[in-house]
Amino acid sequence: MSFTVTSTDFSDGGVLPDAQVKAIGNTSPQLSWSGAPEGTKSFAVTCYDPDAPTGSGFWHWTVANLPADVTELAPGAGAVGGAGLPRGAVQGRTDYGEPGFGGAAPPPGHGPHRYIFTVFAVDVERLDVTEDNSGAVFGFNLHFHTLAKASITATYENRS
Repeated sequence: MSFTVTSTDFSDGGVLPDAQVKAIGNTSPQLSWSGAPEGTKSFAVTCYDPDAPTGSGFWHWTVANLPADVTELAPGAGAVGGAGLPRGAVQGRTDYGEPGFGGAAPPPGHGPHRYIFTVFAVDVERLDVTEDNSGAVFGFNLHFHTLAKASITATYENRS
């Protein structure tokens, strides 16, 4: 079985709904995953926009230390404070400057941006990350502990 991720809020390659746009809903989407490899001890989730005009993309969400028996996050699980996440999970600092999900907000007229939601199967129960850590720090830790990863991508364009 292959490791996959899906969402009831959008389809892979589809348009990101208004609920996941910062100025409108700013709510993390529902995500489900299956087929994690043997040896998975926890999961991590990220949302990254590689099209942001920063030279380094833009981190919209980082979550680590999701227990291995968790295979779904409900809509809104990424709220600031993490009340919708399992005990022990940690959300990192987005490029907006705070932990929790930060929705899509590409510059007006910049064209469509991709929002890549990735679920990582991790070989340790806990990564050494905190809510003060950036997406780069989460990524560095994941680099050394990822058994497999699966992604789903949506696009959004600010036509204002």
